[in-house]
Amino acid sequence: MQYILASQSPRRRELLSFILPTFEVCPANIDERLQDGAPLTSEIVRLAAAKALTVSAKHPDALVIGSDTMVTIDGQILGKPKDAQDARRMLRLLSGRTHQVLTGAAAAQNGRVKTVLNTTEVTFRTLQEDEIEQYIATGEPFDKAGAYGIQGHGALLVRSICGDYYSVMGLPVAQLYEILSGKI
Repeated sequence: MQYILASQSPRRRELLSFILPTFEVCPANIDERLQDGAPLTSEIVRLAAAKALTVSAKHPDALVIGSDTMVTIDGQILGKPKDAQDARRMLRLLSGRTHQVLTGAAAAQNGRVKTVLNTTEVTFRTLQEDEIEQYIATGEPFDKAGAYGIQGHGALLVRSICGDYYSVMGLPVAQLYEILSGKI
């Protein structure tokens, strides 16, 4: 069977390789705007499914995996920072507090789709301004929701997590494995 990852994320590629030894990469080009008033949990699953279904329409016999991750705190969604100033704002907001990382994953084939949603709580230690500046200087914050990557230098920011580490990286590996092995 042909497997396709509907994402260009190097982290998702790495994580999917834990489950599948070989797969192709075909990023989905979808509108990722959130629908007004829709619950965030529904939106994450909808976006993951939309990515998988969009690529699946071009490759109907392949099993296509899509995923989406969002960081939220105080009802505010923290996407990828626009610039260093935005990254500073996000890191200051997360400093010393607990936030949620929501990751949805979907597997689609021949118009059918199965989805999962994972919510993990991440607590940051209290960050000093020079630590925020040093982290921004690494360049890591700029392509990650919430302006940090737990698997890199961002590990120094995190005091604890309650949930799935791999979902914070961008793919709920165990839950996706259960979908792909027919357990869900």
